[in-house]
Amino acid sequence: MPGMETPYHQAMGLALAAAREAVAHGDVPVGAVLLDSAGTVVAIDHNRRHQHNDPTSHAEILVLREGAAKAGSWRLDGHTLVVSLEPCAMCAGASVAARLGRIVYGPADPKAGAALSLYNIPQDPRLNHWIEVVTGVREAESRRLLEEFFAARR
Repeated sequence: MPGMETPYHQAMGLALAAAREAVAHGDVPVGAVLLDSAGTVVAIDHNRRHQHNDPTSHAEILVLREGAAKAGSWRLDGHTLVVSLEPCAMCAGASVAARLGRIVYGPADPKAGAALSLYNIPQDPRLNHWIEVVTGVREAESRRLLEEFFAARR
C-alpha cells in the first residue's frame, strides 16, 4: 500500500541509492539488493550495461551472480531480490533459475516488465519454480528517479 512501510522499505532504500550510481555512467537508474533468508544483505549493485559493454549487466543479474558466488551455489533458495523497477524477462528468468523465494520491486514496467505486468515469469505454472512477488515498495521514489533520468535525456 502506498506510503506504508513494509519489511522491505530499508532494502529498497539501498536499491534506490545504488540506482542513483548508475546515472554517473549513463545507465538507466535501476538498483538491486539481494537478501538471504534471514534478511541480511548479500549483494547490492546497479545497472552497468554501459560501463561493462554487456547487455546482461542488469542490476538483478549482477546481484544474483555475487550472491551465488558467496553462497557457493547457484541455488539461492529463500533469498529475496529487491529491485527498484519490475524485472525484465531476462532478470525474471534468472530469478526462477536461481530458485529465489521472493521478488520485491517498486513500480511496474509496462513496456518490459516480466514479473506481473507484461509477463509473469516468476509465477508461470508451466515453469519448475514459483516465486512470491511483492510490488509497489517505495514506488513513487523509484518512478521519480526514472522520470528525472529520462527527462534529462530528452
